[in-house]
Amino acid sequence: MKSGIRDNRSRGTAASFLQEKANVGSELSVVSAYFASFAYARLSDTLNKIGGLRFLFGEPRFIDSVEGENLCPPAFSLDEDGLALTDGLRQSGAAIQCANWIRQKAEIRSIKRAGLMHGKLYHVHDGKRDHALVGSSNFTIKGLGLTDEPNIELNLVVDSDRDRDDLLHLIVAAMTI
Repeated sequence: MKSGIRDNRSRGTAASFLQEKANVGSELSVVSAYFASFAYARLSDTLNKIGGLRFLFGEPRFIDSVEGENLCPPAFSLDEDGLALTDGLRQSGAAIQCANWIRQKAEIRSIKRAGLMHGKLYHVHDGKRDHALVGSSNFTIKGLGLTDEPNIELNLVVDSDRDRDDLLHLIVAAMTI
């Protein structure tokens, strides 16, 4: 029996889930505490094909306290208008490509209250059906399993139509909070 666990080790990576499920025109919805431009760069072949992205920052406090991993700061700043490229990475080709992709494809929101949504979620609608992965993987190169030494994560593929539908409704509702 094939495991529904994605641990970034022997049971597969969160990135491989996205690469397998997202195709041309897919709609991707993500809940994560972090967004790393380098994670986008490593998944750009997949992400450039999607039709759109809903990204919900589930933990707003990171914006003031992130260090390392090239997460949202310093590459981007987040305000009411969405993500903006900061001066430090304006010349970086990967950051510019990521910023352009965000402008074209992404709707980005943040939970306003700290601790309101801790879980991580990747929901893909491929035009025919929904796919979902829930667990602990942030949208970083280590969280998605895109490095030689990724985080050990505990993610589970959601195989219930009812639960995948409910997860999508949860994200859509949270985007309006």
